[in-house]
Amino acid sequence: MGLTFQTSAISPSGGRRGQIDLPHRTVQTPVFMPVGTLGTVKAVPQDLLESLGAEIILGNTYHLYLRPGHEPVRRMGGLHKFISWPRAMLTDSGGFQVFSLSALRKVTDEGVRFRSHLDGSSHFFTPEHSMNVQIALGADIMMAFDECTEYPAERSRAQESLRLTLAWARRSLEHFSAHCHEVPWYEERNGRRQSLFGIVQGGMYRDLRKESAERLVEMDFDGYAIGGLSVGEPRDLTLEMISEVLPLLPADKPRYVMGVGYPDEIEQYAKLGVDMMDCVLPTRAARHGLLFTSEGRINIKGKKYAEDQGPPDPACQCMVCRRYTRAYLRHLMHSGEALSGTLNSIHNLAYYLGIMQRVRNELQSKNDLPASSAPVVDMPSTA
Repeated sequence: MGLTFQTSAISPSGGRRGQIDLPHRTVQTPVFMPVGTLGTVKAVPQDLLESLGAEIILGNTYHLYLRPGHEPVRRMGGLHKFISWPRAMLTDSGGFQVFSLSALRKVTDEGVRFRSHLDGSSHFFTPEHSMNVQIALGADIMMAFDECTEYPAERSRAQESLRLTLAWARRSLEHFSAHCHEVPWYEERNGRRQSLFGIVQGGMYRDLRKESAERLVEMDFDGYAIGGLSVGEPRDLTLEMISEVLPLLPADKPRYVMGVGYPDEIEQYAKLGVDMMDCVLPTRAARHGLLFTSEGRINIKGKKYAEDQGPPDPACQCMVCRRYTRAYLRHLMHSGEALSGTLNSIHNLAYYLGIMQRVRNELQSKNDLPASSAPVVDMPSTA
């Protein structure tokens, strides 16, 4: 049995309070998932992620396939055991990373030939190979191999990309169904197997998005993602595509928007009915000194913070804001200290996770749900 998904509250705007039961964790939704590209959420140890309330993180199939390799990870008991992460995990298909290697790849109906960004070696990814890698990694949720459409893209290009994505989705599902029981360590996880999500593509064309969603729903995946967003399009177009697709996806399965976004965006999308989101922005911005706070974004490298003895965010109760000052965080940035990326990342992740906690609490409160349905985590206020 794969995942099970239950909703316990739905707001007038479509926001859903629910939970996803997975082999390693029951995940409360809507949820933000920190990105751990190479088996690590950059600069943040796993125990701190747990203390922040992260219930599910991402691993990157393309990068982990290249280094350390999926077969060594399989032999060591899967990615959970390898990185010492006991909670839920999702792996992407590698499609977006291959898409980003536009100068190093060749796409055919069979799959994608590409050269490694590490050493230039040649590799060939097919839907079946992507499934094999993800099965070996052992994440709770896997993604079908897709072909991401760039922005802007002519309609003919978006149609061709959609044709490939739908064909590859079918092949991914067939291979997954035939081989998903080949992960022996799942036998101890209440009989639950890995789950597979299909990915809606179609560029910025409403009718193509509709066709993609309807065809994928016919294939009956465990959940559905909306991909090909945040690739350079205006924000109102991102919202338009999400709003177009959400009503077409099954109400009894999780809905995931990939690779978004800023704090106000993830809150908006959650209130529309998106159950899962991920983005590298909290940690990537943190490493460059950009902090997200209840007072707006601040660049901690600014001279005005040189003697600022206030916390990074006065409304935040994360471990960083309770202990450190803006002046100290600025000093770490200017000194090139590794601790800078860690502390900034912890705060930003706490802020993002706190937004989802607040949205879940609001949905819970409006529907008089029992408090036990949502774990209380010490998170920052984002009011």
